[in-house]
Amino acid sequence: MPAATARGLVAVVYRQVAEEFQIVVPPALLHSPSDDVLAAYWTLTREPLLPAGAVDRAVKEAVAASVAVANTCPYCADLHVAGLFELSDERDAEAIAADRPDEIADLRMRRVVEWARGAHRADGPPLPPDVSEVECSELVGVVVGFHYLSRVVNVFLANSLLPQGLGPRARRRFNQGLGRVLRPTLRGQHVAGRATRLLDAAPLTSDVRWASGSPRIADAMARSYRVFEVAGQRSLDPEVRNLVLTRLDGWAGEDAGLSTRWCEELIEPLTAPQRAAARLALLTAFASYRVGPEVVEDFRRHHPADATLVDVAAWASFAAARRIGVRQSAHEEKNGGRPRRDNGAVVPHE
Repeated sequence: MPAATARGLVAVVYRQVAEEFQIVVPPALLHSPSDDVLAAYWTLTREPLLPAGAVDRAVKEAVAASVAVANTCPYCADLHVAGLFELSDERDAEAIAADRPDEIADLRMRRVVEWARGAHRADGPPLPPDVSEVECSELVGVVVGFHYLSRVVNVFLANSLLPQGLGPRARRRFNQGLGRVLRPTLRGQHVAGRATRLLDAAPLTSDVRWASGSPRIADAMARSYRVFEVAGQRSLDPEVRNLVLTRLDGWAGEDAGLSTRWCEELIEPLTAPQRAAARLALLTAFASYRVGPEVVEDFRRHHPADATLVDVAAWASFAAARRIGVRQSAHEEKNGGRPRRDNGAVVPHE
């Protein structure tokens, strides 16, 4: 929906996005056919990343970039790498973009990036032990938010922000320029909870216990999670949702690969409308870079409404991101929890 014609909740979210980013960014525009999902996306991604908290913004940008690399989302990776050109060391930013975290000079950032790059895997590395409980909540919040967003972006937006064919020197100049354009967003003040208040209050559930170290992050997650659940219920048959959730139960974070035979075999028993929806949902959750125009066109033949398309892609992305958050909770419980910080000092977790 164009900003000039936006009304109601869409207009409110657009206004917030424009105030924070100077423009209504494409990820907000693509969510607009489903107004509550738009507000949930904005809450899920804004609240862990933009407001000042325990974790430095450069580290959070590095985590978001690493998640984008893990999901083969060049658009998201380009944006967050450009942010790192403004906030951090350019060579570290280029190492993240090239998926070479061992070349990051900043040791603490390297350890956090190595964790973020593998946070979706059952055998992924843990967060460094000196990360506090509240820092853990913020960092996992960024991971969950951008595992969601990178999947949705892969479905709907162009592959890359950068012009094709740039050499290393031109790419660096482009990132330097884009970083300067992003400076007001990267270095500005952002009020915590601004997006959260757009959504109805929701109870905290076990799948957000990773956020227990930060009540504001936990509240944002609980509210947005409920919206995504409702979107899935109204736009997908139970058989399709169960198919995605069952596969997530057995998913250890492995890449689905280039073949989509696994998907076609899973959806074969369904009706034609269910197959179209299940194909979109499964590929979005497990291999979003494989969602091409033909997948979306087949979905639209059976489900023509724009809001339904957004709901399905959003729910599938959320289902995968939520599972990654639950996986982080399990890792933390296995490792005995986190220290908390009291007036700047680290206090052992009780």
